[in-house]
Amino acid sequence: MLENTPEPVHQDRVWSDERWTARVIKNEDDDGWAVAMTLHSESEPALVGPWTMGRDKKNPKPLDVSAFNTLVKTASEVLRRHEQQLFAQLNHHVNVTVQGRRIRVTLTIVPDEEGATASLVAEDNFGEELGRASVSPTFKLNANSALTWAESGFARPV
Repeated sequence: MLENTPEPVHQDRVWSDERWTARVIKNEDDDGWAVAMTLHSESEPALVGPWTMGRDKKNPKPLDVSAFNTLVKTASEVLRRHEQQLFAQLNHHVNVTVQGRRIRVTLTIVPDEEGATASLVAEDNFGEELGRASVSPTFKLNANSALTWAESGFARPV
């Protein structure tokens, strides 16, 4: 184990491995319980969901290895979907045909607190770059704008 890797914890209300911590917490909205799954490098939980009451109907059911593994799988899927959604928001592409040539035009937006940037890239079927231009992050990429750009000889769009 690495020096800054936390030791595993296996308690009724806290369970962790080298990447994740599950923490059973009192649900602020009612008398029930919730579980928060936090990736060790993050300050906020990736997943917070309801947790089962124990047999006494007052205290939470204790965490165990099976429940923890299920929670890790679910939280990992939430993060993966979030990353996919962010990627889709920042990367768009369309395919157009110009003079019988199939061209893939990609808009890539790079977020930045001081001002996002964006670029268009055109490639042929073999992945060879045909054109590149800086554009506004608000540039609307669609078949018409891609076709206009390609027909202009990949001049910087206005």
